[in-house]
Amino acid sequence: MRAYAAAIWQCRYFWMSLVRMDLRTRYRRSVLGLGWSLLNPIAMTAVLCTVFHNLFKMDIEEYAPFLLSGLTLWNFLQASITQGCDCFYTAETYIRQYPTPLAIHPLRTVLGAAFHFSLSMCVVLVLTWCFQGFGNLPVLYSLVPSLILLFVLGWSLAILTGLAGVFFPDMKHLLEIVLQIVYYISPIMYKAEMLSSGDRGLGWLAEYNPVTWLMALIREPILYGRCPSSSVYGVSLAIVCGVAGLATLALVRLQRRLIFYL
Repeated sequence: MRAYAAAIWQCRYFWMSLVRMDLRTRYRRSVLGLGWSLLNPIAMTAVLCTVFHNLFKMDIEEYAPFLLSGLTLWNFLQASITQGCDCFYTAETYIRQYPTPLAIHPLRTVLGAAFHFSLSMCVVLVLTWCFQGFGNLPVLYSLVPSLILLFVLGWSLAILTGLAGVFFPDMKHLLEIVLQIVYYISPIMYKAEMLSSGDRGLGWLAEYNPVTWLMALIREPILYGRCPSSSVYGVSLAIVCGVAGLATLALVRLQRRLIFYL
């Protein structure tokens, strides 16, 4: 593992140049440039706030940062999964020409998604400061381990979906349906407490949903000015370690056969 990580680091100029190339290609000859990466979550937040803030009985000042933070994290996870399905196909030419560690190609995908995620997080912070003040400044340091966990999770998901996309070509279409379902049963537009309030009896959807715990990693310090609890960190770490372990095992077992399916 240490030698594999060292090999990835030795190729750092290669995969960093690939990330820069992807960003330049995406926004080439664009008027707004990087602004397009922010327009989608901001526009969705504006529309959903107008429609749902009364339904969920939340003020705009509270609901807008809550919704934008949820959409920001969800877009990162969704991009890591769906774009990860094509990461090895996109890099087929490089894979055939030079035997670099295969994990750098999902890393390329996740770094691009992480760049847009970082821009959106800056907007979330600015929006929160405008509506709720600067009370969260003392606990923003807790975002550092949270962002590391989310990055490792995104990289692991991209590895898994990339391998699955090579061996099962319809995987991307299947995942798009699954992600649509997960989106609506996850506390992105609404609070997790709403599922268990009254006689709904849907609290288990939030309790056993990994997205609920991942959302708490960024919402607790940004929106509520407190560090995530030990249970949030513990469950999130278990989720990340489990997915990373599966990704490592799958990569070790399948990397030698991958070239024959491209």
